[in-house]
This record gives sequence, structure tokens and C-alpha cells, in this order.
Amino acid sequence: MKRVLLSVLTAVVVVLSLAPPVARAQTPAAAAANAPSTINRSGAPVDVDRIIRAVASKEAQFRKALNEYSFKRDAVIQTIAFGGQISGEYHRVSRFVFDDSGNRYEKILRFPIPTIQEIQITPEDLEDLGGVAAFALEVSKLNDYDFSYVGKEKIDEVNLHVFDVTPKILADQKRLAALRKSKEPQRFFQGRIWVDDVDFQIVKARGKGVPEFEQRFPTFETYREQIDGRY
Repeated sequence: MKRVLLSVLTAVVVVLSLAPPVARAQTPAAAAANAPSTINRSGAPVDVDRIIRAVASKEAQFRKALNEYSFKRDAVIQTIAFGGQISGEYHRVSRFVFDDSGNRYEKILRFPIPTIQEIQITPEDLEDLGGVAAFALEVSKLNDYDFSYVGKEKIDEVNLHVFDVTPKILADQKRLAALRKSKEPQRFFQGRIWVDDVDFQIVKARGKGVPEFEQRFPTFETYREQIDGRY
């Protein structure tokens, strides 16, 4: 999101909830090399690797289940003037479907002419609205992340494991340089996730899409709700 003038940005994304995975055979050496790295910062006696594997399994099941669903996203981005009034708006209502390979397709239902002038909506912003903002951790990219266990919290009487999530690419200058030159936006989630300590589904995510390079992106917060009592 390129800023031309200092302004306040609000992004509202309507999402759905979660699910589990499709396992692929790997040699032990390959699996170890591709596994996400985990750190227990809290000092609590928690099997962090087991939790992350369970989360990955649930997320894979969720993405597989999405092939049988569609969902509508109503995205509103507004700029707020110094007097508090709305100075511009970007409003896009879309329906998303997934194919058997997990590829996401968008059908625009409503898209009035944007009135925002202070900022420029970029392809990376649109990718974030349909990608990391809605589904913080893409299953196919789980091994591209480092997970740091923070501790436990409770939200609405649900006991949760809390993790800080950092993309490995941010520490890889060679990959970052190649991505900067690429014309295809590739986005990763950086932030924090809250995981149900019973069924290991992601309940909440807060963070933003990275890398940023010359752009700056807003922080989003996503809460998930169950669909059909299963996902």
C-alpha cells in the first residue's frame, strides 16, 4: 500500500473459519529439512512441534473443505481526514471459490469507483485481502515459517496456545532480492496466532502481509467462527 499523504487507514475483511490436511510422503531427511522451526519462549513444558504439526493438519483439512464451499468477502478501506470525516473509500465485494488444487478464484460482485486519493491500492494489497488477512497461514507455506511459543491465553472461555510467527524469507536476503524483482506478488504472514488447545484450530490471527519493501501495509486482526459445526 503506497502512501502519498499521511492518513488513517481502516481495512475490514469478512472471513470464514477453519479445517485439516492432505499428507504427502517424504523421506525423513527431506521432512526434517522442510519442517518449520519452533522455539518455546515461555519456558512452559509444551510440545511445540506437536502443536504446530496439529495446526498444519487442521489447516490442510480446512483448505480441502473449502473446495466444497464458497465465501463472500466485503472489503472496505477508508481514509480519514484530520477532521475525522471519511475522505475516500475503496469498497469491493467478492465471492471466492477454490479448485481441487486449492487455487483461489475471485468473482467481483460489487466494485464502485474508488474515491481514495491519498493512497494507492496495489496488487499486494488485493492479494493480502484475499490471502493472508483471511487465511493467515497458507498450508503450502507452513514450512516457510519460524514459530515461537509465547504462552497461553483465554478468549471467551476458550484456552489457547499463542505463537509468534515469522517468515524465514525475511532473513534470506537472496530470496528477498529475487522477490523484489519478481512481477508476481508473493505474500507471507508475520504476526501472532491463537490456537485452540483442544482441537488445534486457529481461533484468532493478528499481523500483516510481508515483505513490505517500499510499501507499508496495515495490521489486520481476524477472528474465526465455526462453519457447519466442524470447520
